[in-house]
Amino acid sequence: MTTIRHEATVPLSAAGWRFDRALAEMFPEYSRSRLTAWVKAGAVTLDGAVAPPRQLLRGGEQVRLEAVLEAEVELEPEDIALEVVHQDEHVLVLNKPAGLVVHPGAGNPAGTMLNALLHHDPKLAELPRGGIVHRLDKETSGLMVVARSLPAHTALVEMLSRHDVERQYEAVVLGQLVAGGTVDAPIGRHMGDRLRQAVRDEEDGKHAVTHYRLRERFRAHALLQCNLETGRTHQIRVHMAHIGHALVGDPLYGGGLRLPKGATPELVAALRGFRRQALHAERLAFAHPVSGEPLSFSAARPADLDELVRILRADAAQADPYDDY
Repeated sequence: MTTIRHEATVPLSAAGWRFDRALAEMFPEYSRSRLTAWVKAGAVTLDGAVAPPRQLLRGGEQVRLEAVLEAEVELEPEDIALEVVHQDEHVLVLNKPAGLVVHPGAGNPAGTMLNALLHHDPKLAELPRGGIVHRLDKETSGLMVVARSLPAHTALVEMLSRHDVERQYEAVVLGQLVAGGTVDAPIGRHMGDRLRQAVRDEEDGKHAVTHYRLRERFRAHALLQCNLETGRTHQIRVHMAHIGHALVGDPLYGGGLRLPKGATPELVAALRGFRRQALHAERLAFAHPVSGEPLSFSAARPADLDELVRILRADAAQADPYDDY
């Protein structure tokens, strides 16, 4: 277990403030809810005495914080390989493979990224959700950032809520597009299927915006760059299906088999054999949550997606331009 110790003087400018408000200003590296919990537990004292969160201050009081970080995650560590792109004392950036569940849930009690993270760094058990601040779907590959300290966790959660983390994806979708665009459509739980999300009206759904750019056209498919302005569950998958261009291989949102006329046997086999949504988180950029240093990371297209793009490109190159697709 890790013990956190801080001592500070309440600034005179905080006269008349509540104790919990002043603490949030004095120790911004910790969330207000966590600081309040420490106050209630007696881990924070004011002039040597326990005080309630609502205590009004005069300014100049001495604050002492001494809290023990106990395990928040009770999960078995597992020796599962992780591809570490970047690591320092506050953050960890990983390149997640397709097929790896991020967090345990119904049907996935073990064998997850969180199990692997606890093996990689046991102290992550002291952080909410083991430091995981955002997720990728099981069959989506690519970059994720994980907090390794409480200050980093607090900052990253806030940055994500402000949309200050740049997340860029690559996707192969059904159908032909002539240009990019933006999908601005609220997303919420599907009314008839608890596993799915759906575009909903503004009262029922959460604000969601996806920008997409056409990178390459094939005969019956397209390669897109997608940038998230918001980060809703299944956002790219839902938005692209909503505009009639579901992701190749997507089992939930209609990414079925579509073959152009005269498709090569290689393309037929590739499309039939691609059993996951063709989506990869290729770029992640954010300010370091503690130092403020700009950080940017990229992850190359995984082998299965790269092979699919290669075969689609080869099929398009050999096709008769007068074929009716």
